[in-house]
Amino acid sequence: MPELPEVETSRRGIAPHITGKTFKTVIVRHPQLRWPVPESLTTDLPGQRLDAVERRGKYLLLGTGRGTLILHLGMSGNLRITSPEQTLRKHDHIDFIFADDTVLRFNDQRRFGAALWTAEDPMLHPLLATLGPEPLSAAFDANYLRQRAANRAVPIKSLIMDSHVVVGVGNIYASEALFLAGVQPMRCAGELDTPACEALVAAIKTVLQQAIDKGGTTLRDFSNAEGKPGYFKQSLNVYGRSGQACLRCEEPIQQLKIGQRASYYCGNCQH
Repeated sequence: MPELPEVETSRRGIAPHITGKTFKTVIVRHPQLRWPVPESLTTDLPGQRLDAVERRGKYLLLGTGRGTLILHLGMSGNLRITSPEQTLRKHDHIDFIFADDTVLRFNDQRRFGAALWTAEDPMLHPLLATLGPEPLSAAFDANYLRQRAANRAVPIKSLIMDSHVVVGVGNIYASEALFLAGVQPMRCAGELDTPACEALVAAIKTVLQQAIDKGGTTLRDFSNAEGKPGYFKQSLNVYGRSGQACLRCEEPIQQLKIGQRASYYCGNCQH
């Protein structure tokens, strides 16, 4: 599933090609994604200038004077900059065509993604209104995490993957950040003291920023806006390395399930 770094990579990839341009038409080939594609996309977007391409959590926000197009890549979605003449691929569900014939093409094999429209403040949309702070922002710090973890009996990995606590820390990045911070994923969130919270917040910021800088994690279904994979997978320390030697201490990486998600950690380096 594309996570925050992959979505940010997509944002950075498409923004220079479409910001400031005017929507000419919208072609919807499959109107049923995770939620129905609103008909208002085809009537309200044409003629509107795209003022900005922003991100909130794993949602892309394409803002115009009339409203905001909200895009979510779901489990397998991707966006490509192309032209009307480019041969359609299977699962190319929506084309956003601009006045100069630049096409932003939305492809989603599993159709768990979304294309929605709001004429109101997008931050008040039900999908965005209850989201936690951005992990790379100043609002996400050790004091905040300590407050949200206090008296919580859930595993710390589950807590940092909760989008109501902090957005965008997916399974891969949670495992990697916990390793960097030296915290076991199953450790009770309420047990973390201030130094542990400081280490974990710093690790989350570091891991996500590194992934963004390297173009995201290479996953089976993800490619960036130019069709190229990300490269962060080359730098994974624990995720997907069950039974392999820890790169720090050479003890075998262990695997367990937390919340039905595979979790990887080093029992020697993480406490």
